[in-house]
Parts: sequence; structure tokens; C-alpha cells
Amino acid sequence: MTRNTRIFAIAVLALTLGAPFAASTSAQSDWPLHGRTNDEARHSPLARINASNVNQLGLAWHDKLDVDRGTEATPIVVNGVMYATGAFSIVYAYDARTGRRLWKYDPQVPRDWAVKACCDAVNRGVAVLDGRVYVGTLDGYLVALDARSGKERWRVDTLIDRSRAYTITGAPRIVAGRIVIGQGGAEYGVRGYVTAYDAKTGRQAWRFFTVPGNPSQPFESKAMEMAAATWTGDKWWIYGGGGTVWDSMTYDPALNLLFIGVGNGSPWNRKYRSPGGGDNLFLSSIVALKADTGEYVWHYQTTPGDNWDFTATQHIISADLKMGNETRPVILQAPKNGFFYVLDRRTGELLSAEKYVQVTWAERVDMKTGRPVETGAGDYEKEPKLVWPSPYGGHNWQPMSFHPGTGLVYIPAQELPAVLASDTDFKLRGLPSWNNGLVFAGIPEDRAGVDGLLQITGGKLIAWDPAAGREVWRVNQAHPFNGGVLTTAGNLVFQGTADGRFVAYSADQGKVLWETNVQTGVIAPPISYEIAGEQYITVAVGWGGALALVGGDVAKAAGVRSISRMLTFKLGGKAALPPLAPEPEIPELPELTASKETVDKGREIYHRNCAVCHGAAAVGGGVLPDLRRMDANRRLLFDRIVRGGLPGRGMPGFADVLNAEDVRAINAYVLKRAWDEKSEKPRNTRN
Repeated sequence: MTRNTRIFAIAVLALTLGAPFAASTSAQSDWPLHGRTNDEARHSPLARINASNVNQLGLAWHDKLDVDRGTEATPIVVNGVMYATGAFSIVYAYDARTGRRLWKYDPQVPRDWAVKACCDAVNRGVAVLDGRVYVGTLDGYLVALDARSGKERWRVDTLIDRSRAYTITGAPRIVAGRIVIGQGGAEYGVRGYVTAYDAKTGRQAWRFFTVPGNPSQPFESKAMEMAAATWTGDKWWIYGGGGTVWDSMTYDPALNLLFIGVGNGSPWNRKYRSPGGGDNLFLSSIVALKADTGEYVWHYQTTPGDNWDFTATQHIISADLKMGNETRPVILQAPKNGFFYVLDRRTGELLSAEKYVQVTWAERVDMKTGRPVETGAGDYEKEPKLVWPSPYGGHNWQPMSFHPGTGLVYIPAQELPAVLASDTDFKLRGLPSWNNGLVFAGIPEDRAGVDGLLQITGGKLIAWDPAAGREVWRVNQAHPFNGGVLTTAGNLVFQGTADGRFVAYSADQGKVLWETNVQTGVIAPPISYEIAGEQYITVAVGWGGALALVGGDVAKAAGVRSISRMLTFKLGGKAALPPLAPEPEIPELPELTASKETVDKGREIYHRNCAVCHGAAAVGGGVLPDLRRMDANRRLLFDRIVRGGLPGRGMPGFADVLNAEDVRAINAYVLKRAWDEKSEKPRNTRN
């Protein structure tokens, strides 16, 4: 290597790993797409904030959002304006430098539509193109807004069947000049698909279904005819099939390919949706489509015949990696099932599949067949099984990031098992009962059991070498379900945590360089942008999502409540958050006079109907009301609230599925759990 070549190489490395005040072009200054670039790498080339000065970071501005629920948006920044979303698909536009609100758009989603959202009334952000802002609403519309005023330009209904529990929680993507959006709802029995719309008019350009419909009807495509051969039985299309495309999409303009991540089956338990077996394409698959027509090109199924909600909807990153002696165009994914995959993005060829968390359901992935080798440890058909990972996954929806300088992927991973058993009383039930065909059989209620569960659960920030298929470093975190990840050219990794911190790590070694208390759990991914020579870091905060709603003691252990805000940091920032209001006192509890049989009945009914929102074992996770904390008035009105609902607040009525005796049993169970919380023996309990 010559002296000039060596100097150039050192300069490039310094720029990548943290040279201060590195110059940036205007294109580098914005965050114009969901993953900043089409490859969804979530890496910023900015380095004015770097490993040597990040400890000077301070809050520049903050803004309180309208609804305190799960906040999962990736903000978009274009020409100094930030566009972000909160719960119920409300869109906010800000001066990205000062935080001054420019406009707000509320699509007026009916609050009772939230019962159709399995995992909170969340929204992951907007797309911005040619003076328009595009947002998918929780109730299934794709809306185009004027970027200057926030006024509606057009609105289209994306749902094929409004009698089914479809939702939109994902961010639209810009693909070949069109706007692409999918839906959620597989827990409640829908059929998955993804659709492209003309950006100017909203006219449908193409649609790709991910699972086959009624085989007595003509197939929509040859891909659906092929997929139908992998399903059995006579009910999958009645159950919906699932396979929703609710988050992950990555676009490669050079190959003209769109890669979509497909979700779980409906129901989860494969013996009910496809009783004769079969792979059930395209569940839990990465599918490559022609970007301009939506035609099928190839697929790779991460979990054939999925039985555990092991979706492949997790973040997909496109990169060029040196694998052996050649550089390969690849896509990278760490789906729920616990294996990290590297695929050739031209063909779908499997190049690597290694465990990144503890996995018991499969021994390995066979590199010849591409299929996992199941161990039987995940077969819960005859008896309950402790399965790693749980349906929350080794990695959930929170985005990972690829740093081109280190060559590493930074995964917001977690260790969280579940005891699963087949539901012997499975039948299609009304909302909000999950139609999963399995039950969580090992939910502890005693102190020792809860403590034991908490000891084996936690989060991890993993730096993963995708070329070598191995972990380079990790940061162990006390709680699962931490936020998405941002990397920057300043040798930095930013991530928020479930327990209310926002942290900067060194990208090369994982050292904690800076952290701040943000007063609530963070699940959203940060972004970075630059205005007038000053670099900013923004993250949306607000505890919520699947674990916070359903996780019970695991969610409660994070010790936070949901407070939804936009937070923006810069070097020398001097702003401060207002102090937290005190937690309400535990109200006086009435005596528990119900029989053990009534309490046990209430436990079963509660977990079938209420736990999806109010938490396992009646333990609230910090988002929706903890029913153990009901005051005397609400206890008196419990039957009216449960069976009549609170439509303006998103609480459905259960009059069609629960009678007065059922509600009394739930009330008794919740009261028993309230006494458990006080660590007092329930008084006058009849055996």
C-alpha cells in the first residue's frame, strides 16, 4: 500500500467511525425514507455527534402527543420539516429545528377500532413524496395529505372485507413511484395481502395476496395456485389464513424487486388451520415481488408450517457483503424464530442461518434444504411445552440497523420463553378474543413463580457479524421489548429502553457513552438529521405494543407508564421534561367473598377475553388501566362497563359473549389479584 493510499484509507475509516464535523450533503442531512435509504439500513452518515462528544448531548425540544399509547413511529425529515405519527394514526408536522408544530391531521379513527388491533393502536409513520404525506390509518384507509397544510388530497379504502378485523399499523413505502401498504389482523382471522397505489391519484396499481383464498374460486395468480397446494383441510379460508404484511418491506431499485416480510397463520396452531399438515405458503416467509407489477419472483420460508407465531415481518435490510471470496448482494433478517438469515437477494438462496438467541424448537437450519430441523421441544400438542423463543420472538418488530463501517448488524433482541399448550376448546370467537388455537399455560401468579420468570427474561442489544454468522458483542438489558436501533458514522449506536432510558453506545465495542431518563418506555427507533450545520437525534417515546399490553408481570417490571412524546436532542441542548405526576394510591379493597370455583372460572374467562388488553394474570403493563386498581365506583359499575363497553375510549362491549355470571367471576378474579398485589391473604374466601 502506498503512502497516499494509506492516508486515504485512514481518512475513510475516520469518517466512518467518528471523525468530528464530517461534511454532509443535503441528501445526507435529511431522513427522507422509513429506513433513511431504500436498503432500510437505518444508518446515518452524519458524524458531528460522535463518540468523543456524545456525552454533551442534551434535549433540544419536546412535544407531548395527543394519546398516551404505544408510540412506534419513525419520523421523516425533508427540507427541515419533520413528519411523525402517534397512536390512532394522528399525523404531526414540525419545524425540525425548533419543534414548533406546523399542523396536525387527525383521521378520526373510531376509538373502538382499537379492539381489532392485536398489539395496541399504534402507527409506525408516514411516507413523503412530491409534496404529499401518506399515512395508513388504523381503520384501513390510505390517505394522501398536502405536505404544507396537512389537508387531505385523497383517501382510499384498502380493505377487502370490512367485516373482518383488519387494521393498518405499518408505515407506507415508496416503491417505483407508488405507495405500498399492507395490513394487520392475523390474530383475528383475516387474509393477508399487500397493495400498491398510484401516488398522485390513489388508484390501485397491483395487489399480491400472501395466502390462498377459497379453492372453489379462481386463484388470483399462479403464486396462489402454487401456495394452495401447501394447505390442507376445508377451513383455512374460513379462518382467514393470516399471513399479513404489517411492517417489513425493502425495495431494491436496481433489481426492481420489493421484498416483503409475511406474518403468522390464523390460527397460530397449525393443526386447526391446516389439519393435514403442509408448509402453508407464504406464512412466515420473505417474498420477492416485481416492484412495478407485484408479480411473484421467489420466496424463502423461515418457519414452514409455523406453529408459534414466528412471523417473518421483522426488519429486512439490503446490503452487499463479502461472503468468502466474493461480494454478494444480500438481504438480512432476524425474525422471531431465533435464527439470523442471510439470503442472496437476486434468487433467495440461503447463505447463512445461525441462532442469535436461545432456541429450543429447532436444532438448526439444514443448509441443503433451507428448512429448520425441529427438535420436538416445541410440540405442545399432547402436553404443555416451555418454548424458546416465545411468540414475542427473539426479535420483534423494533428495527435493527446495519453499519457499513463496522460491517455489523445491531439487533434489539430479547430472551423470553413461554409455556404453550393446545387449546382443547378452540372455536372461532368474537372480538377481542385471539383465535390462536393455543393457550399460554404457564402464567405464574405467586411471587416465587413471577420472580423465577423475571430472572430468565431480558433484553439484549447484539452486534452481529452477518458475514461470519456470529455475535461480536452484546449489552445485556434487564427487560425485554426495548426500542429500535440507529447507527451513525460517529461510531454510535442509539437505542431507547423499556425502562425509560435513551442510550448511546460505541458501535465498535458496545460501551455506554451517554444516557438520559425519558420518563417512559421506548419502543420506537431513533433517527438523525442535520440543519444549518447542526446534527439532531430524534426519538418518539411512549410505552405500549404487544408486550406492554399482554405481558403482565414481565411488562410491569419495566416500571414505566405510557407518556407519548417526540424528543429531539443536540449537543448542548438545555430543554427539560416536566416532572412526572405521582402514581395514584392503591384504593381500599372490599372483602373477597367469592368461592374458589368462581375465582378459577373468572381466571379462565379473563385470560380468554381481557388479558389481551389488560395484561396476563390481571397485571397491567403501564398502558391501559390496571383492573386491580379499580376504585369502588368502577367495581359497582363493572358489569355495565364490561358488557356495555366504553366506545369513546376503545373499550368494546362483551354482551354477546359474556353473561352477568361471567362478569361477576371476572370481577372476583381481579379482586383476588388485587389482594395478591397487597401481599395479604384474601379474607373470607370460601373453599
